[in-house]
Amino acid sequence: MALFELSRRSRVLTDIRATIGALFGRLNIPPDLWTFITLIAAVIAAYLIILEQFILGALFIAVSGFFDVVDGAVARHTGRVTKMGAYLDTIADRYAEFLYLLPLFFLPLPAVAVLPPNVWAALCLFGAMTTTYAKAAAKEKELGIEEIRGGILERAERVSLLFVGFLSASVDITYLSYVIIILAVLANISALQRINKTLSLAAKTVKKDEKRGGKR
Repeated sequence: MALFELSRRSRVLTDIRATIGALFGRLNIPPDLWTFITLIAAVIAAYLIILEQFILGALFIAVSGFFDVVDGAVARHTGRVTKMGAYLDTIADRYAEFLYLLPLFFLPLPAVAVLPPNVWAALCLFGAMTTTYAKAAAKEKELGIEEIRGGILERAERVSLLFVGFLSASVDITYLSYVIIILAVLANISALQRINKTLSLAAKTVKKDEKRGGKR
């Protein structure tokens, strides 16, 4: 089960988010501003990692992830949950993940597999992008199916794996190369899983519509 689903179903994590919302809600800072702070932390993380300050960079990825929780928690606690806010949060997530991956193209990563490190980094980015777009495309094309989630590696897992990779790079940057390969493979498998799920559900919807049409 994905970390996102586990966090939604966990009573403990739900209570923690409620506590965070109550604490940060007292500051009277709009949820959208917390979303912006998430991006600022992501920019700092990317800059530090490019400078090969891996531990500090990983720390700011954690900070960015924390404030990504804060914006939603504050919105719920203060009754400021809006579709516009949810939209901005989703867009910010895409920018933040891009910023986490961007340093991979600037680091002196050793080649440890068939493809060059930059190609693996590009595959990471493509897998993350396609996994997300597979869900958005299902809505955009009005296939008449539920929101597509799941896959072996969703955003929370991808960011967690990157976090571990950057921490391991502080010991030996070769470890990061291995993490990137794992991330690239699993992210693209996740994209294919979502595409397959979408096509399968869409086919079932078409069959149901055809049956209803036949009964009429």
